[in-house]
Amino acid sequence: MTAELVRGQNHPLPEVRLEVRVSAGKPIVAGATLSDEHGKVHGADWVAHPGAPTLPGLKVSRQAAADHRLAVDLDAIPQAVHRVSVLLALPSGVGGPVRFGTVAAPFLAVTGLDGTEVASYTITGLDSESAVVALELYRRQDAWKVRAVGQGYAGGLAELLTDQGLPEARQLAGSINEAVAQGLARSVAAPPPRTPDADRHRHAAAPAQGPDQTHGGTAPQGAPGNASPQQSPYGNSDPQGATSPYSAAAAQDPSSPYAAGPQGTRSDHGAGAQQGPAPTDPPAAATAGGGPINYTHPGRRTAAPPPTAPVAQPGQSAQPVAGDATGWSMEERLYNQVWGMFEDLARTTAAYRSAVDFADSRMEQELDTVLSDPRSRIGGQGDAARETARAKHTQLVDRAREAFDRDLTQLRAEADVVEPALPPAYARWDNPAWHAYRVPMEIPMALRLGDLHLPESENVRIPMLVRLPLERGLWIDSGYSESGHASLVDSGELRALALETAAALAARILAVHPPGEFSVHVIDPAGTGASALAPLVQTGVLAAPPAAGAAGVADVLARLTQRVDLVQMAVRGGAPDALPPGIDVSEQLLIVNDFPHGFDDRAVTQLRYLADEGPAVGVHLMMVADRQDAAAYGPLLDPLWRSLLRLTPVPDDHLADPWVGHAWTYEPALVPPGSQVLQHVLTQVATARRSWNR
Repeated sequence: MTAELVRGQNHPLPEVRLEVRVSAGKPIVAGATLSDEHGKVHGADWVAHPGAPTLPGLKVSRQAAADHRLAVDLDAIPQAVHRVSVLLALPSGVGGPVRFGTVAAPFLAVTGLDGTEVASYTITGLDSESAVVALELYRRQDAWKVRAVGQGYAGGLAELLTDQGLPEARQLAGSINEAVAQGLARSVAAPPPRTPDADRHRHAAAPAQGPDQTHGGTAPQGAPGNASPQQSPYGNSDPQGATSPYSAAAAQDPSSPYAAGPQGTRSDHGAGAQQGPAPTDPPAAATAGGGPINYTHPGRRTAAPPPTAPVAQPGQSAQPVAGDATGWSMEERLYNQVWGMFEDLARTTAAYRSAVDFADSRMEQELDTVLSDPRSRIGGQGDAARETARAKHTQLVDRAREAFDRDLTQLRAEADVVEPALPPAYARWDNPAWHAYRVPMEIPMALRLGDLHLPESENVRIPMLVRLPLERGLWIDSGYSESGHASLVDSGELRALALETAAALAARILAVHPPGEFSVHVIDPAGTGASALAPLVQTGVLAAPPAAGAAGVADVLARLTQRVDLVQMAVRGGAPDALPPGIDVSEQLLIVNDFPHGFDDRAVTQLRYLADEGPAVGVHLMMVADRQDAAAYGPLLDPLWRSLLRLTPVPDDHLADPWVGHAWTYEPALVPPGSQVLQHVLTQVATARRSWNR
């Protein structure tokens, strides 16, 4: 069982090859120092940071991110090292928060390579500090332990490193902040010139976290991460600008962790780089020749690779293979591959748009030159110059479109291979994986919420994956929006579609969790959602019948609020097992239909509390509501809307990734009309739950 540490508490480490996973609400810098038996750091070469991410037995992220995975191989740590201190800091000078008191409390988990948590620690009580020693792994009588430290420094990295005994602390802190600032400010370049098929690799820009919400909130964790894309669909290669601690470079570096074994897990979800200014020369995608990109890039390699793609013949592109990504399992490789596809589509679309913008700008400049010369206005000279400018514009755009279409063809081929291979948690409802469904015994690493695509690539759909457990609640719009197709749907039908989307997502969440690991509650004050909720009610997978009326609303909210309070007190008191009998410790999902009808001021306050505090202790919120209706309660509810991940029951262009700034069209994961797959799956879930409860 996971040891939930409090400050100063320690716990033995049963394994030597570990990950330290860091989750935070905002991009942070992660690093580590090595020190001897006296706690002294001997120099800058004993510090792993974004500018120098690899030390013997240790690898950290190259960029600020909301989620990190630090790789540690304790057997590879030099004998002179007796302590590995994990450092966290807020980026300096990049417009973000300047102290930990203004961001969510960072959470760290020490896990084995299979993802099993050994120990976890939530750093609470920080205020003016901008850097913190979070954890330390230390030797004790030829064994290793982990200790929760949580020592903060208001003076930032410079003060922290000085306290670690580094004489050049201020210079090193400056170089770390400079490396992070350069990474966060890095523009997205067009893909490099194409090379012969035999030598072609996809040059992976660091992953971006995945779609953020332009209408409020942060990117989905993930994220394909965070997405999450985390957490993407999205946070890693999740498109994000962070480098995986298990990259191909680590596989080739004998001093890096896990150099002798398979390299790979998902990349870090960090703050995406903003797109730079328009180029002054034609982008490479518009001018370079050659065939399509080979989408097998170093970030997807492993030392023990998945099945090898057939060797491409001259003039042909390599055939894509499902699972062609880094990871310790096929599930993780597919997750990373989906994020890689998201990154590829984002980048090739950015290159195409940049090329078109360049062509437009160049034609305008040439036309301005023609019109500014009075001599060109006489006779046919001006007309000829204008025709030449337009011909150059057409040539540049056609060349860019040709390169873009080649990339889309390769991505479509990859999507056609990957989609049928996805496990149920990642698959569409029409995927055959659901027809062979069996109740799982393990929780998956991610969940599919829908699909994403861009206007230029309607037929290339990228699964929107978010990491589990959910770190944010969901808001499913039941009202009209400024974009998308909602305005074409009747208001009553839109509300029904919103609840149908919520029911399908709840069914998927229940289906991918082992029996007893997840419970779903529903608040339906007026009983208007009976039809959409029927599959959940009739199969008996809900924890209780949908709560109706003001009394039902108050009862459900009181019970879940009490659960959050009790679990929080138990965790903070260092006794997570000391809970009263009858408390359901499984993950909880509360679906609220037709909000704010049936809610008084007390109920609204409890709902806000669950949205803010619930995810940290396993209580998650899914709101089915119209923001305009919720606005009747005043501005206090606006933060609730912004704190949740907004989804829509119809296609809508409301998700944006911070990496290149695209507005992605989201489509919900709905059950095909007439399909019985939902009934089939929920029946098995209900049977497994009854057997588990006996």
